[in-house]
Amino acid sequence: MAPIERMAMKLKKFRQQRKLTQGELAERAGVTREYIARLEAGRYDPSLSTLEKLAKALRVKVNDLVG
Repeated sequence: MAPIERMAMKLKKFRQQRKLTQGELAERAGVTREYIARLEAGRYDPSLSTLEKLAKALRVKVNDLVG
């Protein structure tokens, strides 16, 4: 499995564990819902700054998303 696919699966898993919609996560992270959907589909490779925003919004470490 490619690293971006692993990140996509983890992102979705953490979001669902926290009972957040894509829209709620997007709002917390300062991105669009469409961007979250594309990340979860493995279409985008987010920048480090975006990963940091997502990790903060999910209350996890960046390494939890990509490690």
